[in-house]
Amino acid sequence: MKSKIACNWNVMPAEARAIQTELMGLVSLAPMPKPPRLTCGLDCSISADKKRIYAAAVVFTFPELELVEEAGAVLPVTFPYVPGLLSFREIPVCMEAVGKLKRKPDLYLIDGQGFAHPRRVGIASHIGLCLGRPTVGCAKSRLIGTYEEPGPVKGDYSRLYDKDEQIGAVVRTRDGIKPLFISPGHLCSFEDAIRLTLAHTTLYRVPEPTRIAHQKVGILKHHELTRKNTKI
Repeated sequence: MKSKIACNWNVMPAEARAIQTELMGLVSLAPMPKPPRLTCGLDCSISADKKRIYAAAVVFTFPELELVEEAGAVLPVTFPYVPGLLSFREIPVCMEAVGKLKRKPDLYLIDGQGFAHPRRVGIASHIGLCLGRPTVGCAKSRLIGTYEEPGPVKGDYSRLYDKDEQIGAVVRTRDGIKPLFISPGHLCSFEDAIRLTLAHTTLYRVPEPTRIAHQKVGILKHHELTRKNTKI
């Protein structure tokens, strides 16, 4: 079920922090009842002049990982860059892209943090609350927390902690390559987040849906820069 509070991002930074604190109690880390059949990868990027923001949503079948749909969106930037509040800057354009999809994904893999956030509401959690769907945060770098280095083989992982609370996992997605920082966003467990991230990772460090979403964002930015009216 969608939350009106969760979808309110036209606010000032102080209000945004208060909203995150309130939303923290709504985030569910319950296990997913069944495997997804459709997974959406989400990524976004800011223009060089910091005035425009781009997003791409790509839908894959699971477990086949066949790309079946894609959509993109471009919006003006309306929220300042504030560490810990990036969801308020990025969600509007992500939701715009998702709104163009004809299919309804069962799971969203998002390039960013989920529960591994100071107030436990990173962009993956926030989008999950907006959509009422399971989400996983697949971040390339650590925002907060301490951990031990995981083993060197794909599938090795260690737990990410904020003091004594587990907030995510540090997951090796390729042999000998830097790990990803994985955390449940909403409506999935830590175990789900780790397992599904690895299941969506093929030859590269990042899961295939977020990797392709990143590529599509780059194409969208290039097309606008060259002023070509090309659909991604």
